[in-house]
Amino acid sequence: MARPLSALSILVLAAAIAACSHKAPTTPGNTPNPAPFPGSGTTGTETPRPATPVERPAEAVATPPDVTPPVAVDPLTSKSLDELNRSDALKPVFFQLDSDQLDDTARQVLTENSQVLRKYGSWIITIEGHCDERGSAEYNLALGERRAQAARNYLVSLGVQAERIRTISYGKEFPFDAGHDESAWSQNRRAQLMVTAR
Repeated sequence: MARPLSALSILVLAAAIAACSHKAPTTPGNTPNPAPFPGSGTTGTETPRPATPVERPAEAVATPPDVTPPVAVDPLTSKSLDELNRSDALKPVFFQLDSDQLDDTARQVLTENSQVLRKYGSWIITIEGHCDERGSAEYNLALGERRAQAARNYLVSLGVQAERIRTISYGKEFPFDAGHDESAWSQNRRAQLMVTAR
């Protein structure tokens, strides 16, 4: 049978209970550090570091299907020879009265024509020499031939193969303008470049 507690034992027990139940007030300066998480390797006094964000793998970029762009149709290759020559793919050059000399404008036009001829390397051309209505037929045939040759020689000097260029003189037989004044005559003194094969 247990013995009753003495007065002294009761007093010691009451003091112990009172001491355990008394807590120090919590203030912003004395907030206790939380206990470290087991296995974290940190103490309660260390400031925890922010977690490193996990990098996500780059999302796969959708690749569009392989679409071949439509091939542009060259308008010159789809024309007949008559349509090609009417379209002025090759420009004529003009001359002064009684002259077969190429001026700066004529040389510039022939330079542009040479670029077209290099692009279309299979074209064969004929250069027609023309004159205005003044002078005899024989004189104009000879002058027309010299004009056609002057244009041919300049194209060859620019790198166009000589075997691709033929010449012919029509003299005054086929005027571009049927008028009888200087405005018409200046249009008829020309070397006309015609595509005759390709």
